Order: sequence, then structure tokens, then C-alpha cells
Amino acid sequence: MNAAEHSLAHFLKAPTRFLFFTGKGGVGKTSLACTSAIALADGGKRVLLVSTDPASNLDEVLGVRLTAAPTAVPDVSRLAALNIDPAAAAAAYREKMVGPYRGKLPEAIVRSMEEQLSGACTMEIAAFDEFSKLLGEPAATAEFDHVIFDTAPTGHTLRLLSLPGAWTGFLANSTTGNSCLGPLAGLEKQRAVYESAVASLADGTQTTLVLVSRAQKAALVEAERTSNELAAIGVGNQRLILNGLFQAADSDPVALALERRGAESLSAASGFLTKLPLSRVPLRSHNLVGIPALRALVLADSSRDEVPPADGGSALPPTESLDELVTDLARSGRGVVMTMGKGGVGKTTIAAAIATELARRGHKVHLSTTDPAAHVAATAGQLAGLHVSRIDPQAETRAYVEQVLATAGKNLDANARALLEEDLRSPCTEEIAVFRAFARTVAQGKDAFVVLDTAPTGHTLLLLDATESYHREVARKTSDLPEEVRQLLPRLRDGDFTRVVVVTLPEATPVHEAAALQDDLRRAQIEPFAWVINQSFAESGSHDPLLVARGRGEAPFIREVVAKHSRRTALAPWVTEEPTGPERLRQLFHTASEEVL
Repeated sequence: MNAAEHSLAHFLKAPTRFLFFTGKGGVGKTSLACTSAIALADGGKRVLLVSTDPASNLDEVLGVRLTAAPTAVPDVSRLAALNIDPAAAAAAYREKMVGPYRGKLPEAIVRSMEEQLSGACTMEIAAFDEFSKLLGEPAATAEFDHVIFDTAPTGHTLRLLSLPGAWTGFLANSTTGNSCLGPLAGLEKQRAVYESAVASLADGTQTTLVLVSRAQKAALVEAERTSNELAAIGVGNQRLILNGLFQAADSDPVALALERRGAESLSAASGFLTKLPLSRVPLRSHNLVGIPALRALVLADSSRDEVPPADGGSALPPTESLDELVTDLARSGRGVVMTMGKGGVGKTTIAAAIATELARRGHKVHLSTTDPAAHVAATAGQLAGLHVSRIDPQAETRAYVEQVLATAGKNLDANARALLEEDLRSPCTEEIAVFRAFARTVAQGKDAFVVLDTAPTGHTLLLLDATESYHREVARKTSDLPEEVRQLLPRLRDGDFTRVVVVTLPEATPVHEAAALQDDLRRAQIEPFAWVINQSFAESGSHDPLLVARGRGEAPFIREVVAKHSRRTALAPWVTEEPTGPERLRQLFHTASEEVL
């Protein structure tokens, strides 16, 4: 252990008042945030644990029903937790902005204001409104010694942390009375709180940014990018936790492959690893759900779990292979396939596997992503008939702004054009631009296969929920509504045109979050086509005691998916070679019982 490397327990001896846990989806941010909160509370500190993730799973991990108000956590004295609910925050924010005008302005104008405040951007700024109070108003958290934020997956987090500067700048430069968020007078009242939040984030004596990563190339690349981008907006006090580190117990091929892939990933990131204070946390044989498991984690060092000898595992219910699923998808000859699920479950990998297999079978395929943190091109590789792209928010925003100014702004006088240009500088413009690009990509399914690797759950639901709001918002800024935007909802709801594949891991939290996602999709009249349970150690063929124990722990959740949630379920094994490129992705189409590992 070098001078810059300390155990998690050592780090928690003298932490700053505010701790942010962030990183790529699925790396263990929530587990480590909860563990740290419990350790500090057990040490006598008063702690508030906050989730800013639209797809928060704090309730399940802590075993308590949470709301937007601090709730005491059973069995942990001095610890309270809350979820910032974006939908509830947006409703409260909308009423705060519109309420004062009820009865004072014509009803038609009030309705127009409510419509204007119904988009995804309002939901995001409303959630930030709640977040900023905790960070920027000392009185809001005066009763706590520490406030720990379990933040959303990286793309959302970066937008969240960039909002203070974005909105203070927008307010400072605004010359009109309105924004896409309604009357600016309401926002102006929050300006001091936003500026205080900015100051707290940049103050290293108050705030520590804890980057969480696995020993995986994509996660480490994402952590380094996040570190650089956060440093650029003034968040300089950072440290890194490497979570889920694994050492093989014997010569088991799967265990050795897992250890080798981790070592290779760490070696490739060696330059980054030396830049920040570092802590290491080993892979455990069990899921980190519940207070006892979380409390034990902070006491763990770099050694392996002690696990009992394998007892042969638990029987698994019948499932399909990914090969059978793609065979069924291929029958239509065209259409849209969307992989959806919690961050970190392997949506990109499954999307790339489906796309490359469809192309291998002779179909024309367009693989694209709406995930700001996606690495879809590197995962899919190159194959005849396969076109890979990414919806670039910055490029789409530039193109959209140019189009609006060239059409709606073409014949405006100087004052009216200045008003339009100001409106287009608001953060909402990017959301609209990305949405339009998403609609265009879906429309390509008329003539070929489009496989969409969607963003983590919260972002995706904001995108889908906003469809009708965007109809109004796009029409407000442009004289015409593109046909692909008009047709988007009908296409997403058409089960013969769009097939939603819900991707999960065989663990409690990913399965239950996927089930909640499915409920939301059904409320939007979108019925999932199938589930894929990814990275199963039960189907990997491993004999390593720790991996066998994890495989045994998977069985109840695989049974739950098959029995309760999915009409059809495919199981994809954890594979020895990292699934990147057309040939290695083929590993996912077989299980250990088919003797291809």
C-alpha cells in the first residue's frame, strides 16, 4: 500500500462534511455510500444520506421506506436518509412557480405556464432545487455532522453538478422575464442558494468527491473522464475507491479470467490510479443488502471472503439463450430493438451482441445509443452490414439551434430574434435536440433494424415520459412538428415495430429496479418483449468457491424473473474473454452447459 492508498475505514476517520459518491452505473456507489454513512453514524456522527438518483434503490439496500424528508434508519442510531423524488419535486416546483398567478391571470395563461413547466428539464431543475437546499442552505442540514450524496450514474451526475454554474450564468445574462422554466423571478429568488451550492462544491475543506469504479476498462475510463470534467467545474478534492476486486483461489479458468481482466484493466489505468488517494474493497460472496452486510463491509481488507465449500448450487428454472431470442427478433426483418435497464447491467454489451448477430445473419443494422457515457462503438467493433453511431448532445444542440434560427427566427425583428436566441441558450434546448435525434433514429426502423442502447433507467424514463411535452415545446419554437416526432409514441407502443429488451443482473436491486421500469413502461403502454439476465456466474462454469457462492445467490432472483416478471427470459453467462467485438460477443449466445467457455 503506497502513501496515497488507505483503507475505507482509514478514509472515514476524518472525512469532509459533504461526501459525493459517483461513478459509472453498477460499480457499487449506493453500497459504499450506505456503508460510509453507517460507519460514521456508528462512530458517533449525525449523518444524512441522500439519493439524487431518479432510479434510487436506497430503500431496498437500507430496508426502510424513504420519502423526500429525512427518515430514521432502523438499527443505525444517528442515521437518517431521504430520496429526492424528481417527479414529486417537479410537481411542487411547478406549483411554486404557477400558484402565485392563479386567480390573477387569465386561466388560459396559467394553463400555458403549466404546460411550459411539464418537460424533463423542469423535472431536473426541480430535483436540483431540492439538492441545492441541502448543499447551499446551512440551516437545512444544521442538525447533521455529515451529508452523504449517493448520486445518479455519471452522465446525470455531471449534468447535475454543472447546473449551478449553468443556471447562475443563465440568470445573470437574462434580459427577459421568462425561460423554459417559467418566470425568471422565481428562479432569481434561488440564485443565492445556487451560488452557495457552487461554492460548497468547489471548497475542498467542505466537499469530497468519491469516484467509485470496478477493475473494468469502461468503468475506469469513465471514472477518469468524470474526474477531469468535475475538476474543470471546480470540484478538486477527489479520491477513488476500487470496488469488487477479485483474486482467484485456484486454477479455475473462469476465476483466473476474472482476475486477469481486472489486472489488465488496472494496468491500463495505472497513470490515473496514481493521481488520486485510493482505497480498495474486495468482491464479496454475497449481495450487499441490509444493515449487517453493509456494516461488515467497512471492516473488510483486501483479502477474499471466507466462503463455505460448494454444495452443487441451486437448480435454475428453464430459460432461453440469447441465440433463440435473436432468432425471434430477426423474423420481422426490420424494426427497433431497445435495451433498457439500470446502469451497469450491460445494456451496451447486450445491444452490441444483438446488433452484431443480426448483421451476421445478413440484415442491415444501425446500432446507436442515447447514453451520454456509452462505449457502444468499442463494444460492437466492425462488421459488414453494421453501422454504429452515437447521439452526440453537443452536435445535436448546435444543429437544432441553427435550424430554429433559420426557420422560426428567419423573419423576426432584432428584439424578437434576441428573445429567441436567449430562449435557445437555456439548458432545456439540449434535451429537445437529443429527443429529436432519438425520434429520427427510431424512424429508421421502417427500413432496417435499429438497435438502441438506451441511457440508464432514470434518463430513459425522463425521455419517454417527456414525449407529449416535447410535442408542445418543439411546436412552440418551430413552425412545424417533424413527422418522426409525431410518430414516436405510436412506434414505441407498437409491439411489432419496437421490441424492448429489459436487461438486468441476477441480483436483488437490479431485478427489482428492472421490474419497476417494466411497470413504468406498461403505464406508458409499452410492453417489454423479453428480459435478459446478464453476467450469470451460475452459468459460467466456474468452480471457484467465491464465484460458486455468488452463483448460488443468483438462483432466487433468476426464479423471480421467470415466475413473476418476464414472459420470456434469456440468460447470458459471465464469459472468460471480455465481450468486445463481433467474435467475443458470440460467447454470450451460449451457456457453460453447452461447453463453449
